[in-house]
Amino acid sequence: MKITRIETFAIPPRWLLCRVETDEGVVGWGEPVVEGRAATVRTAVGELAELLIGQDPSRIEDHWQVMTKGSFYRGGPVLSSAVAGLDQALWDIAGKTLGVPVHVLLGGPVRDRVRAYSWVGGDEPAEVADAVAAQVAAGFTAVKMNASGRMNRLATVADLDQLLERAAAARGVLGPDRDFALDFHGRFSVANARRVLPHLADSAPLFVEEPLLPEYSHLLGGLVETSPVPLATGERLFSRTDVLPALQAGVAVLQPDLSHAGGISEVRRIAALAETFDVPVAPHCPLGPVSLAASLQIAFATPNFLIQEQSIGIHYNTGAEVLDYVLDREVFRFDEGHFRRPTAPGLGIEVDERAVRAADNSAPDWRGPVWRHPDGSFAEW
Repeated sequence: MKITRIETFAIPPRWLLCRVETDEGVVGWGEPVVEGRAATVRTAVGELAELLIGQDPSRIEDHWQVMTKGSFYRGGPVLSSAVAGLDQALWDIAGKTLGVPVHVLLGGPVRDRVRAYSWVGGDEPAEVADAVAAQVAAGFTAVKMNASGRMNRLATVADLDQLLERAAAARGVLGPDRDFALDFHGRFSVANARRVLPHLADSAPLFVEEPLLPEYSHLLGGLVETSPVPLATGERLFSRTDVLPALQAGVAVLQPDLSHAGGISEVRRIAALAETFDVPVAPHCPLGPVSLAASLQIAFATPNFLIQEQSIGIHYNTGAEVLDYVLDREVFRFDEGHFRRPTAPGLGIEVDERAVRAADNSAPDWRGPVWRHPDGSFAEW
């Protein structure tokens, strides 16, 4: 079997899919994208395709090594994401060729279902309780929300009060048997994080995500030592070497993204590394159907898996939804806030190729908003 063609599709709301075709008619799908940089990653996929055309798709590890190390300059979000999508597609082809789901190729399932959480936004404190209640009514046992909007470099009392009101509102609806996570989104300075984390102890979030920007990971250890709540990070870390300092700092939860951190091949190794630190993984996935499908394959085969992010109904998705691009929507049906184990071969989904082709280039490139402080200077979004 040889790889004969590689195509990419930029589709709403902000996703990029790749399609890898073989001379025997077996097709694999991947999702290589950096949010806000889809066109850049698309170019990178085209460059990497030169290494794959005419090659045997079953040599997944060798292809991963060549794609990640075959250039003098390595790493970073664009290259790692381009590799991730192509890697997903190669695993999809392998599973379809052998007639088994990818998680079987990874050693078989270690659980019967995968717990998922749903997003509730959280930017408007007054709406938190209603949004959380709606997800509880839908059967979810966990939600995640933004901890704040724009955050001052040194938080005001009002900033802190609003954050704590969000957390208290969520806990009030969820009670003691359900969970919520707070996403700091890298908006907090070290000083702000140190000030607010002790006050979150009473509401007991499952974890606080990205309490610091990834470039300040060298300060994470001090924050871990003083935080009464578990800290999580990883969506902007792209390899085993990237996540190692966070693990050494004592982070409680690791959040690699299957579309950013080198795909299935690298995330399974990241998860194994995290296991040696007694750290569970909660794959980051605010993206589309292929990224979610790949995440679930990892989740079902990973002993130290915690919970799965998913973007069905997320506030970012305007103009298209995850389910719009799959033929069998039952694969992503929730059962009491959990995903059932996919049994179809490969990634376990059948992409609606007609819908994907029709949607290609039908939406402008998504860009993250640019926020500014009251004095006009740049603020983290």
